[in-house]
Amino acid sequence: MPLGPSSSAVHIHTASSASAPNAPRTPTSVTVHPVALFTILDHYLRRGDNQDRVIGTLLGSRTDTEIEVKSAFAVLHSETSEQVAVDMEYHRAMYELHHKVNPKEVIVGWYSTGSNLNTYSALIQNFYSQETAPNQAIHLAINTGVEEGETAGVSAYVSSPVGVFPKPENCVFVPVPVEIRFHDAERSGLDLLTKTAASPNATTNQPVSDLEILEQSILQVQSMLDRVLSYVQAVLSGEAKGDPAIGRYLMDTLGASTDDLNKGGFNASLQDTLMISYLANLVRSQAEVSSRLALTATS
Repeated sequence: MPLGPSSSAVHIHTASSASAPNAPRTPTSVTVHPVALFTILDHYLRRGDNQDRVIGTLLGSRTDTEIEVKSAFAVLHSETSEQVAVDMEYHRAMYELHHKVNPKEVIVGWYSTGSNLNTYSALIQNFYSQETAPNQAIHLAINTGVEEGETAGVSAYVSSPVGVFPKPENCVFVPVPVEIRFHDAERSGLDLLTKTAASPNATTNQPVSDLEILEQSILQVQSMLDRVLSYVQAVLSGEAKGDPAIGRYLMDTLGASTDDLNKGGFNASLQDTLMISYLANLVRSQAEVSSRLALTATS
C-alpha cells in the first residue's frame, strides 16, 4: 500500500562497484509497519508547545536493497534557529533496552515529522549514518497534514554527500519508494481504527468478535468481486477500455486451473479425514471387545 501522494521524483539505484563487491548497496525500497507509524504519531501528539517537529530512531531489519521498519522510539532533542542538540546518551540507552527485548531489530535510520529538510536534518542524518555504518541510514519524513496546504503522507530518503570535500552538513536527500505493510493479525485493529476515523463520534465498547470479523471479511470479498465483475462486463460491452495489466492480473489470480487443487490439497485433506475416521472406529471396536471380555471373565 503506497503512502502519501504520488511523486515525480527520480529514484536513483546505485550500481554496485566491481572493485568493491562486498560494499553495501543503496536501499531501493522501504517498508513501514503500522506499529512504527503509530509510535511516531503518538510522539508528535505528545510534543512540547515549543517544538515544531519531533525526531526518533527507527528499528527493523534490512537486506541488500530493502529495509523493513518494524518499530521506533522517540529521542530527546532541542532545535532552534541557531543550533540543534540531540541526546545521544538517551538514544543509546533506549536502543540497548530495545535490543534486550528484540535482539533481531537493528537501527536502520531515523524519523522526523514535517517535510522540511534543512542543514540540521543533514547533521542528524550524519549521526545516524555512523550508527548504521557500514550500511546507509534512511530518513523517514512523516507529514501529519495538520498544517494548511499540506497533505498527509510518508516519504523516505537516503543521503548522498555533496562537494569535493564533503562536510556533514552538506548532503542531498535522495527519495526512496516507501509502502506500508501489515500482518494478518493486525488487520482487524486497522479496520477498527479506519471505522473510527470515518466517523469520529463512533465508539466501541468491546473488541470485535471473530464471527463479526469473518462477516466483514466476507462482505469485503463480495464487494471486491462485484467491482471486478462490473469492470469485466463494462470491458466486454465496450463501455470501458480494457487495461492489459489488469487483465493479466485477473487471469493469474482467477484463471488458475482447479486440477492441481483437486489432485493435491483436496485429496490430502480427504485422506486425513478418512484416517481419523478409521482410527476412531478402531478405538471404538477395541473398547467394545475389552468390555465384553471383562463381562465374560466376571461371569
